This record gives sequence, structure tokens and C-alpha cells, in this order.
Amino acid sequence: MAHSNLSKAKKAKSDEFYTQMSDIANELNHYRDQLRGKVIFCNCDDPFESNFFRFFAENFNALGIKRLIATSYKPSPIANTQLGLFGDDKTLEPKKGRPKVNANAFLINEVEDLNGDGAIDRRDIAEKLKENKKNEWRPLQGDGDFRSPECRELLKQADIVITNPPFSLFIEYVAQLVEHDKKFLIIGNTNAITYKEIFKLIKENKFRTGYTKFNVGMFFEVPNYFTQYHHIDEKSGKKIARVSTSCWYTNMDVAKHHQNIPLYKKYTPEEYPHYDNYDAIEVAKVAEIPADYGGAMGVPITFLDKYNPQQFQLLGASQRGCHDELPDTKKYDDYWEMRQDGTRTGSSGGKTNENANLLGNDGKKNYFINKDGRVIQSAYQRLFIRQKN
Repeated sequence: MAHSNLSKAKKAKSDEFYTQMSDIANELNHYRDQLRGKVIFCNCDDPFESNFFRFFAENFNALGIKRLIATSYKPSPIANTQLGLFGDDKTLEPKKGRPKVNANAFLINEVEDLNGDGAIDRRDIAEKLKENKKNEWRPLQGDGDFRSPECRELLKQADIVITNPPFSLFIEYVAQLVEHDKKFLIIGNTNAITYKEIFKLIKENKFRTGYTKFNVGMFFEVPNYFTQYHHIDEKSGKKIARVSTSCWYTNMDVAKHHQNIPLYKKYTPEEYPHYDNYDAIEVAKVAEIPADYGGAMGVPITFLDKYNPQQFQLLGASQRGCHDELPDTKKYDDYWEMRQDGTRTGSSGGKTNENANLLGNDGKKNYFINKDGRVIQSAYQRLFIRQKN
């Protein structure tokens, strides 16, 4: 499936992309000490579908979790299905109107191993949910929206929120977590770091990338009715889609953000050209940040995955109004855009305002020119940084 189509699908209202168990385990294993004794809230997770719920239920005792809370949405993506506790689901006859499927809240305080062999499976979890009076399983009054008053009340009980929230509501979702001063570990779009609201949190060191590599993307389970997907998992038979712009975000402690990026390059004006509209130099690769340059530099957004606030000051980002500490010094409204074949695209130079622009034409990308023949080209999205000390 083409990336653009997957991205559009990921933004769709349904957001029916289910995180794989392996991806959850690989990331969560780095936070074991930070999870112990905490109340975990998965507020976008149906226990019968969510691997987040399954992971925490299965590892409840090993992680030393105090309580696990999960809330599901109404209607469920699997509406018109009678959910069986042991996988014996039954398809119901379709009814007119909205399916009468409740949103639910699940509060787990204790998980015992019925088999006594140290393993906890879905059968154990289902039995305890049914029989253990220390656990609670009840319908919600509303539709389970994370913004609803009853879900907000549950949020107040939580120490850490961990889930894959709807990408389409990401800014609002994060804003609510910040408002309630909650720790979080969530999945989002890599482009979210350039949102003005999110970038502000990064500058304040309240939002960072997780342990999983930032720019490799993630694979998600998708419903059977999806016609476009990457492959079918041989073991589970489930359809798997790849979203290349997905990554983990958190405000919990991440060791790599305490480590300095090794710097070995020396600055030369020839290798690091100055932008035409920002008082900063262009650094095309994070690994090539010059060790001996004390001014502002523009670097790719992948820098944030290695960003150590003790080593660098984050000044801003090109575009989206995120560069107050390094304002752009020039506009290009009197330029026009050209293709490499010498024809006009029809766009004005205003299109490249606030981009990090360099003088000249690299012979590859579209460029902009004015009536005097002055030519500029925009670099990719850039973050502006300066070394400390």
C-alpha cells in the first residue's frame, strides 16, 4: 500500500490501527523501573482488541503494576459481534440504526495465575475479570471518548497513560495529558514534532522520542475489511499495514536523551552554507554537525531522536511559526516557482516563506526565481539548534 494512502487511512476517523504486541514489548521493556507501583491507564483500548491491555494484563505482576485501567469506545470497531470471554465470539444479526454496543471501563487490581505455572493468558484474565471481586468491569454512561467527563475522572486516578491514540486527535490528546500533569508513553506521527503545540513541549523538555528508532516506521494490525495492507502475518493470519511516519513519544525518562552526539567535523563556509533567510548554517546530516561552530545551525528533524538538552539548545523549526528565537529575515512573495525543465509551476515564492532557503539551484528540485534572476531553493524541514558551552 502506498505510504500516502496509509497515512490518509491512519488519519481516518476510525483509526483502526492496532499496535503489535512485539512493538509494545520492545518499547515498554525499557521502562520497567518507571512502571513499578504505578496506575496505568489505556484510554483508547478495548480489552478484546488492544494489545496494550493484553500486554499489561499478562505482565501485571512481573511489572509490579498497582492498577490497570482501560476504556473502550462506543460503538466498538467490532460492533455487531458478541464478544466471548474465551474467543468464542459470535456474529449477531445486523440491526437498524447504531449498534447498541456499550463503551466500558475495566479496572484491574489483581491478576492471579490459575495454572500456577507462572504464565498468564487470556483465559486467566477473563476468569479473574469475572470472578475476582477486586476487579471491576462496568459500562460507561457515554461513548468512551477520552475527553468525556467520566474518562477524565479515570484519568485523574492514573499515574501513566500508555496507548496508541487517534492520530487525528493527537494535539488535543496530548493537551489533555499535559493539563492533568500525567506521565505518558504514546504512539504518534513523526510530523507531530513540528506542530507548534508539540514543539513548544519539546523545547521545554516535556516531550521526547522513545527508545524505538524514530524514522523506521511501525507495522499495525488492521481489520479484515481493509483492502490495502502490507502483508498477512503467517502466525496470526491478520492483515498488517506499515505506517512509515509512526513513532513513540513520551515525557518519561529515556537514557539516550542524556547521551551526547559525537561530533568530529570541522566547520568550513564551503561545506556548511549560510541560509538566505535565517542567521544559521545548513547541516544536511545530524552526524555531520560541526564540533567547532558556535552559531545557529539547521539540522534534519531526525535530530530530535538523539537530542540531549544538556548538549544543545533548541531554538526553533522552519515553517509552522515555531522559530521565534530565530526569526526569518526575508520573504519571497515576489519570486515564482520553476521546474527543472524551465517551466513555471504557477506557484508564487510565498510558498517558500519560512522554509530554510539556500542560494542557488541544485539541479534536482524545483527552485524559485525573481525578476532579477536571483535563484533560491528550500531545504527540507529543519530544526534550528545551537551548541551549549
